[in-house]
Amino acid sequence: MKRSRPWASWWDSFKYWFGRRSLQSRLLASYIFIILGPCALVSFYSYDAINNMYVRDAEDKNTSLLEMEVQHIETQIESMARAVEVAYADNKVRDYLANTTELGSDELVNFSNNTSKSLTWIQYLNPNVEHLRLFSSSNITEIWPIFFREYRVADEPWYQKAKELKGMESWSFLYNDPDLMERYKGQTPATTPKVSLLREMSIPANNHVGMVQVDMLLEKFSPRTYSKSQDSESQILLVDSEAQIFTRETNSFLEANPGLSEVVQKRLMHYKETGVWDIHYKENGKSFLLLHKPIERINADLLNIVSMDGVLREISHMRNILIGANIGFITLVTVIAYILNAFILKNLRVLTEEMKKVRRGEAYSGITIRGGGEVGELAHHFSKLMNTINTLVAQAVYKEALTKEAELRTLHNQIDAHFLYNTLENIKMLAEIENQRQISDALTSLGGMMRYNFKWSGEYVKLRDEIRHIENYIEVMNIRFDEPIELQLDIPNDLLDMEMLKMSLQPIVENAVKHAWTGEEDRARSISIQVVELPQSDIRIVVMDNGRGVDDASLLELNLELDKVGLMDKVPGNFAPKSSNHYGIGLRNVQERIRLYYGKQYGLKVFSDQGQYTQVVLVMPKVLLTGRVGTDDKTIDRG
Repeated sequence: MKRSRPWASWWDSFKYWFGRRSLQSRLLASYIFIILGPCALVSFYSYDAINNMYVRDAEDKNTSLLEMEVQHIETQIESMARAVEVAYADNKVRDYLANTTELGSDELVNFSNNTSKSLTWIQYLNPNVEHLRLFSSSNITEIWPIFFREYRVADEPWYQKAKELKGMESWSFLYNDPDLMERYKGQTPATTPKVSLLREMSIPANNHVGMVQVDMLLEKFSPRTYSKSQDSESQILLVDSEAQIFTRETNSFLEANPGLSEVVQKRLMHYKETGVWDIHYKENGKSFLLLHKPIERINADLLNIVSMDGVLREISHMRNILIGANIGFITLVTVIAYILNAFILKNLRVLTEEMKKVRRGEAYSGITIRGGGEVGELAHHFSKLMNTINTLVAQAVYKEALTKEAELRTLHNQIDAHFLYNTLENIKMLAEIENQRQISDALTSLGGMMRYNFKWSGEYVKLRDEIRHIENYIEVMNIRFDEPIELQLDIPNDLLDMEMLKMSLQPIVENAVKHAWTGEEDRARSISIQVVELPQSDIRIVVMDNGRGVDDASLLELNLELDKVGLMDKVPGNFAPKSSNHYGIGLRNVQERIRLYYGKQYGLKVFSDQGQYTQVVLVMPKVLLTGRVGTDDKTIDRG
């Protein structure tokens, strides 16, 4: 025998105890569990959510600053590249650098006054350019501060690197800007980091003749890297292809955190190998964000080191505010919920008492509960439910009475039918003996009509049966008129087996026979029936007479009444009032049955031109009683 677990037994005891508490106590406990519990958890974990939000904001803000700096650097790159291109493409400059013989005085003065001065304008037009220098491998006459002999810088590693690139751009970053003219011998030059763009010149190809160099100080090339307005929260670094780091020296994170330089170099190396960059870094209990943007053209990287100290202080402050707000909110909600419970439960008790009366069989007299909410909605639906039950009971009684009445009427009709059939047959035989063929044919048609009417085995018949009934009706009616009515049929053979409601066309034809002609017409009387198959497996039946038509006012009234038929919910005894329009009594009955059996999207509509015709258009679904027609998969088969 299995022993029950201790926690299961404890849980059962708790459920029993909790179930015996009052509803107000259980609601209050539920509020505490639903509100206090989640709020406590939200307060506990809010630190992480706030931290992520503030970190994301700090990251977005400083990434934006980094992107702005990259755009500035790219602008300076284009400026330096255009300066090099202007000097590189000048034929006079190329000829001067490639010249192996010394120019005469006049030529030298002319070159200095024209070509050399035009190059000087490059610096005037772009004041950020620090130097524009051209070096020649031959012993040309130096024209300071632009034209120099190559020996001055030939031993520099950056110069050799640019020379090997054979005319391609070479970017070099230096911590100092040496004085090529040697004007300050014996003095230590100030630290002036700069970036240089160099382009080797060969005339002809592979014949080195010189070099073009454009210099720009880093404080102009990347202002935020050497900004004098110190930002204690962030610092931008520029790292070249040789892992040299260029940045400000005052208030530098690199000085305060010695391991930061090595981490930057390692992460750059890892990024170049894998394409993955980690922005988070901690050192000495401090958190940093290392934001990174590569500058591919100069093969360098721009980094923004962001201190998270201020962000974390704001996070801690906001966390305390949120926790206090949560506690105050929870307390307020609990007090309000406790007060409202009394009003809610009062209405619930009223509703419960009314339900008990109904259960005991007492008549429901209605209930009124002020206010909304779930209890008010429950009372509303309970009233609706009781009204629906009363209506359904009344409808059931009404339908049962109609069923009994129909059974009695059917039995009565069956009794009378045998007598009428025998009487008609006897009269028909007398007519044939007297050679009265017209009377005999009329009796045959009348007998067919009576059989069709009395044989009510179901609501649905074939179209051919309804048409045959109409033919019998026209033949009988023609006995009354001096001018007979001609029945014209336009019905495809494959539609004669479709189903339709019994006696749905006969009232329309009967309406035409009664009201279409006054007897004063001078044209032949005709009624046409046309059946057309529509898309979506629907059928359109058009019954048209050439009678006097209907005036516009009566036609409008009739169509409005037909549109309303079947669109109002009915209860026993709540039928649409009869209209004074004598044209529409039979049509309303047909409309009522079609919409009852097929749906509100089907039915009939009347068109007329006074003095010319009246046309009744009836639309119903295509449903077959014996097999399918054609290949229409949507056609319904009742066979």
